[in-house]
Amino acid sequence: MNYIGSKHRLSDFIKTTVKEVCGDDLSQKTFCDLFAGTGSVGRNFKSIVKSVIANDLEYYSYVLNRNYIGNHKELNIESYFQELNTIKGTPGFIFTHYGEGGDSDRLYFSKENAQKIDAIRQKIETWKQNQVITEDTYFLLLASLIESADKIANTASVYGAFLKKIKVAAAIPILLEPACFDTTPNSHMVFQEDGNALVKKIEGDILYLDPPYNVRQYGSNYHILNTIAKYDTFAPRGKTGLRNYERSAYCSSVKVVAAFEELIKNAQFKYIFLSYNNEGLMPPDIVRKVMQRYGKYDLATTDYKRFKADMNRKHKAKRTTEYLHILEK
Repeated sequence: MNYIGSKHRLSDFIKTTVKEVCGDDLSQKTFCDLFAGTGSVGRNFKSIVKSVIANDLEYYSYVLNRNYIGNHKELNIESYFQELNTIKGTPGFIFTHYGEGGDSDRLYFSKENAQKIDAIRQKIETWKQNQVITEDTYFLLLASLIESADKIANTASVYGAFLKKIKVAAAIPILLEPACFDTTPNSHMVFQEDGNALVKKIEGDILYLDPPYNVRQYGSNYHILNTIAKYDTFAPRGKTGLRNYERSAYCSSVKVVAAFEELIKNAQFKYIFLSYNNEGLMPPDIVRKVMQRYGKYDLATTDYKRFKADMNRKHKAKRTTEYLHILEK
């Protein structure tokens, strides 16, 4: 997925730094990704640690992590994908409110793709209600739909706006592709909670933190992915069809430092790693001062290419610096 803040390109840097601090053998360690997003970091550690704890407040993220992290045994899924990819599109909530030719003049999806998303989503839910599929398969199919729909969305990047005309990539018929996950002998845990609340109830060895850096709320930027995942009934608001969403304290310059210190204070993990870049709401010196109150502090940095949606903004450099703040409690 084309996801703001994704650490996919930084996965080697993060893994190497964690091993340098915690030791090369992580096989008996519990690794927690508290702001998991699409799960790219947890997925990178899943096969080399004893267990992963993944969490994110957004439901679409929970679905992705419930599949990529929570699922750890092989599933027989081929027949379900064959049926879903040949299903006939039908007008539903996505077409009505977010599709070309719907009632709301929102062009997030072409007419054909919007109706196909509706048909696939309804069939997945019917299978679940009728106990045709297991819970594990349900989340694999939902994760697959979220990612496949994202590939043909008629947006420049996030879902804060749609394009005025259907672009070439958005006109390509949706193809449901399996969101394949790594199998492991051990099980893992996935949550959908506020990170500051969850950290009081869990413990482990390595805590990885990747909270929002700035004022952009993930609940608004990816609201349609939540709507596809939940497929509930509500009244979409405004030109973009927003749904109600939780606002993160980490997106507030007034609240972020207090929220961060509360999290560090309550964390029951020996090693804590915080990903944050040089344009975040918290300056590096503030992060350092907070973390130093609770143990031994260190810092690793790397430069990388900016997320492409940001590169179009005026007066922005093409590269940015990623800080990996390190605390040993």
